[in-house]
Amino acid sequence: MARQTRRNAKAREAASSSDDDATSQTVMNGKGNGSAHLSSEVPDSTDKENIFLFWPNQIGYARIVLAFASLYYMPLHPRTCSFLYSVSCLLDALDGYAARYFEQSTRFGAVLDMVTDRCTTSCLLVFLSSAFPRWAIVFQGLIALDFSSHYMHMYATLVVGGVDSSHKNIDKSQSWLLNLYYTNKGVLFTFCALNELFFIALYLLSFSSPWVSPHLVKSVEETSGTHIDPGSQLNSSILSQLFPDPFSAAALEMARANKMDSFVPWALVVISFPIMFLKQVINGIQLVKASRWLADVDVKNRKAKGLPRAKKAA
Repeated sequence: MARQTRRNAKAREAASSSDDDATSQTVMNGKGNGSAHLSSEVPDSTDKENIFLFWPNQIGYARIVLAFASLYYMPLHPRTCSFLYSVSCLLDALDGYAARYFEQSTRFGAVLDMVTDRCTTSCLLVFLSSAFPRWAIVFQGLIALDFSSHYMHMYATLVVGGVDSSHKNIDKSQSWLLNLYYTNKGVLFTFCALNELFFIALYLLSFSSPWVSPHLVKSVEETSGTHIDPGSQLNSSILSQLFPDPFSAAALEMARANKMDSFVPWALVVISFPIMFLKQVINGIQLVKASRWLADVDVKNRKAKGLPRAKKAA
């Protein structure tokens, strides 16, 4: 009897050892639960992607550098400023293409792109406010409309559609115009490009056309007592009255600017104005639609909470 008991004990020990070996082998092969299951779900730190170094985002950083450079040259160097500013705007189309090509579309990149657009345009409008003080309230209104409409639209999209929604995913039932604007890449590029082109052309006219910038010749008339026809080019004698040193960098830049034929900037203004105006109309519609979407969400939330509460009978 004791001998049989010892045999049974040895058999149980052998079976237990076999089960432990099988379990260990299963865990090592990653086919079991427990630690193996956890290790399969925990991402390897070496495989973590650096979103900040994605190609579209690097293009976004380049846009910011070019925008700052254009602001540096903005007061006195219209040609250099316009070139840098235009390249920064054109890269806006390239980063979207890179995001699709490299499959690197990110929320950070989308927000970076929008913030860069809003800030660069606003900085140019601030300069135009100083160049055309009589129209400052118009440029200030455009800045306010641009920021408020895009912020309200972005916030409404997140509230209505959730965190995975995009501000460009607008259904036709919500607004056919916004749907066309955001889903058609050709329409979006045309509106954005001509909108910026209009403001760049106005910027060039502030240097090249005394018809819209009479301060270019006003100080000369006050000091010399002579009349200067609007649109006339500045020569060295006029520069000597404007600047202590007619060969200084500012004087030479002013001379180059006023040798610029204002016909091209005027043509660009006329061509781009209709699209610029429609872009502001779209901003207004975007602001109104987003406000209504948020209001509808508020009404539903209040009804879910039983609000407004029924007044108690006196």
